[in-house]
Amino acid sequence: AEFADRLLAEKITFIGPNPHAIRAMGDKIESKKAAQAAGVSCVPGFIGEIEGLEHAIQIAEEIGYPVMIKASAGGGGKGIRVAYNRKEVEEGFPAVRAEAKGAFGDDRIFIEIFVTAPRHIEIQVMGDKHGNVVHLFERECSIQRRNQKVIEEAPSPLLDEKTRMAMGEQACALARAVNYDSAGTVEFVVSGADKSFFFLEMNTRLQVEHGVTEEVTGVDLVQAQIRSAAGERLADILPATIEVKGHAIQARVYAEDPKNFFPSPGRLNVFRPPVDVSVRVETGFAEGRDVTPYYDPMIAKVIAHAGTRPAAIDKLVG
Repeated sequence: AEFADRLLAEKITFIGPNPHAIRAMGDKIESKKAAQAAGVSCVPGFIGEIEGLEHAIQIAEEIGYPVMIKASAGGGGKGIRVAYNRKEVEEGFPAVRAEAKGAFGDDRIFIEIFVTAPRHIEIQVMGDKHGNVVHLFERECSIQRRNQKVIEEAPSPLLDEKTRMAMGEQACALARAVNYDSAGTVEFVVSGADKSFFFLEMNTRLQVEHGVTEEVTGVDLVQAQIRSAAGERLADILPATIEVKGHAIQARVYAEDPKNFFPSPGRLNVFRPPVDVSVRVETGFAEGRDVTPYYDPMIAKVIAHAGTRPAAIDKLVG
């Protein structure tokens, strides 16, 4: 938000949302308060700052186990622990606080119930500078390790049309509540048992997995974001009717040790993109380049689009 503020002061156009929206949604505690005010379904829990370990134990036992202990400023799978009992809260709370302080410079923590059989489904939203907001349906990102997404797809194989529309409406309501005026993502946790859904957070940016939405809708989200920043209306940027055609699935390719999936920096001795030119590959690497330890170990995104989900999976694997 400070960066967006500075650009505004220097009269430089920021390709992204306004500083107010970034502030409102960038803090997980404050974003949940805003979501509740906008009538968005939130995960049951204590939407406030936890004062210390004893307070954390008290809140966890009032909510009922299992619970999620989460960093307010968290992201990228960092600053999260699941606790199934008091002992795990005693161990997890200080660990999350320390990780949050080290990774984000912010050790504020909140606690919410852990949804059983959870599915991670997010809604892509797009806003302009004239108060208009639409959604471009959903992506499912449930296949993860260490709370970091590795496989993303659109549309979700779980959702029915009623749930899809309800989630889309809530995502747009939240975006309107903070005057959102760019591309962004409203993330939900959805119960695999009954399709009940709860707001997790909003990412005030274009996400790694935006390509699967582009593949199924035919909308260039990068271009849309730039045109919105230039002051154009959504009616002129997007098609009058946005439909999902076929199925798209993305695999993130990481430089990791396959024994434990920890980052493994070093020289890329072999780097061979798919032969099928219809498979979309996005990368900043080539054979002989070095993967450094200074950033995320993801080296490429591979996206396959086909008429059906099984066909998209076959194309991705092939």
